Amino acid sequence: MSTFIGNIEAKVDVKGRIFIPAAYRKLLTFPEKSVVVMRKDPDNNCLVIYPEKVWENKLAELKLVLDEWNEQDQLLLMQFVSDAEWLDVDSQGRVLIQKKYLQQIGVESDALFVGGVDRFSIWSPSVYASTKLSSEDFARLLRQKMTKTNPSINE
Repeated sequence: MSTFIGNIEAKVDVKGRIFIPAAYRKLLTFPEKSVVVMRKDPDNNCLVIYPEKVWENKLAELKLVLDEWNEQDQLLLMQFVSDAEWLDVDSQGRVLIQKKYLQQIGVESDALFVGGVDRFSIWSPSVYASTKLSSEDFARLLRQKMTKTNPSINE
């Protein structure tokens, strides 16, 4: 599977339509070329867009760790699913996002698509810029994570 990488600026029209960048559309397969799943990220102020197969895998993964007879687990699953929405991708490669979602993440007319390997997200450019780690913090955290999985990196 190819991966969603990089970040790409886009414009949102007055109706809330936004073009999925061509580089990302190329990675969507059928039936994902006509429908994707969107949900507000629980930790970050952005919208996450899942290709259908990735969404189905994420749901299956979540259901595996939940107990269907546990009230809290059921509420967690219900909220995860109820906060999601199917988005139709039109013939021009646009999706229509309800204004309430765009307002939640601070997007008015400018948006930023950010790759997330098997999914991508939509951010307000200013929110994304303020959320990014500094170069020093990024390097330090990356080094810490990579040396945990591959001790030979420090050699």
